[in-house]
Amino acid sequence: MRFADVFIRRPVFATMLIASLVVLGLFSYRSLGLDLFPNIDFPIVTVTTTLKGASVEEMETGVTKVIEEAVNTIDGIDELRSITKEGLSSIVIQFVLEKSRDTAAQDVRDKVATVLAQLPVGTDPPVIDKFDVDAIPVMGIALSGRRNLREVTELARRQVKEDIETLAGVGQVLMLGGQERAINISVDPDRLTAQGLSIGEVRDAIQRQNLELPGGRLDQTRRELVVRTMGRVERAADFGDLIVARGGERPLRVRDIGTAEDGIIEPRTLSRLNGENAVQLVVRKQSGTNTVEVIDRVHAELDRLRAVLPADVEMRVIRDQSRFIKASIETVRVHMWLGAALVALTVLLFMRDWRSTVVAGIAIPTSVVSTFTFMRYMGFTLNNVTMLALVLAVGIVIDDAVVVLENIFRHVEEEGTPPRRAASEATAEIALAVMATTLSLVIIFLPVAFMAGRVGRFFHSFGLTVAVAIMVSLLVSFTLTPSLSARVLRRRGGHAAEGGRLYRLAERAYGRVLAWSLGHRWVIVLVA
Repeated sequence: MRFADVFIRRPVFATMLIASLVVLGLFSYRSLGLDLFPNIDFPIVTVTTTLKGASVEEMETGVTKVIEEAVNTIDGIDELRSITKEGLSSIVIQFVLEKSRDTAAQDVRDKVATVLAQLPVGTDPPVIDKFDVDAIPVMGIALSGRRNLREVTELARRQVKEDIETLAGVGQVLMLGGQERAINISVDPDRLTAQGLSIGEVRDAIQRQNLELPGGRLDQTRRELVVRTMGRVERAADFGDLIVARGGERPLRVRDIGTAEDGIIEPRTLSRLNGENAVQLVVRKQSGTNTVEVIDRVHAELDRLRAVLPADVEMRVIRDQSRFIKASIETVRVHMWLGAALVALTVLLFMRDWRSTVVAGIAIPTSVVSTFTFMRYMGFTLNNVTMLALVLAVGIVIDDAVVVLENIFRHVEEEGTPPRRAASEATAEIALAVMATTLSLVIIFLPVAFMAGRVGRFFHSFGLTVAVAIMVSLLVSFTLTPSLSARVLRRRGGHAAEGGRLYRLAERAYGRVLAWSLGHRWVIVLVA
């Protein structure tokens, strides 16, 4: 018994087999992420270190060089570069693609930990991050109003930023262009020099007196109290009473060498909306989450927050990556369905039978939809690369079904074979040829998934998606196509079986050209 005969004799089995793949694909499609590009795992680690007030030379010699010498001994480094600014050192370590990103990050942490004691006093602990393409900013929100920018900043932080950070899929919300409250203490250099003090001593004295400390427990007969030392300064004017140094007849206070005012942190960023100062919130999503779903969730939350914010505060979305993703994916989706329709019309044009067109056209949606299950299993998302693979597969997945169907159609129309026997004989007749053609296509696309370098990482999902879609089409052509052909195809009599006038003219013209070519073989070889 031939392989196709099992499905020809059991049409319900053939239908349910392919239907199960389609159902799994439909459920997998609903859980697939929607993104612009694939999530590529590059082994790149960044080390960011800050030392407030340090010059570029001090950061270069005391921080950057020390960390570079430590991490340079790690195995598998492809490129090591650094950027040193005033008070900031940023080191980017790029490893070979064969090294795991998690392993590379752990190696960097271990090496940086060995030189922490060598960093200058006051240096903040180095921040070690893994470079993640999927965690880029996806949305920007601007808030402005006819009020003090400091008030707008407080509204943006308390009512918008903190609320959005609790949403599922949101990784981080950065605030730019705001004015955050700070107590600024301005010191007179001449007075400071006259007292023989340095600015560091003043800073340390203020920090020691402006803090709260746990004071232990106080046991009573029936209860226990937690004791805290309340040393926080409540008002800006009270900072002037803090003691900086003791000497002479009276202690030296802050007001003796400077002034304290309730001000703002020195702004390092600026954001404007319609020519007015504004506060911008940059939303980053968590790695591996659906970009469109995260942004839609943020939009829904913003609609709720607009009713809570004051009427004179305007909140506007100034950057939304989901718009471009939706437009791009929709364009590709339209092209895919348009391509499927054109392919079906082409089959109808040459076979001139709507039953044959339906049988062949079923191979397109079944193959494409079934591929979604594999994409979900591999962790792929619907992005421009995987959608490009599916669009390309639309014109390929129908080839096997068309070849099998055309041979069955020929047996029925030209030889008068009953459809059931024609389906069995015609499928077995070209089975090896169809398999050879399909496997040759798989061999062409599959190596794309295993290319080396960054381009290989980018097109990994492309090669696998096309290869799986082609293999599913091979299964459809050997199961569902002959099963449906055995029950749907009908022999047409008269001129309908011979084709129309245009088809007969084209056939006679092709016959003459073929006969002349066979009689002048060397001419054809030289022209080719």
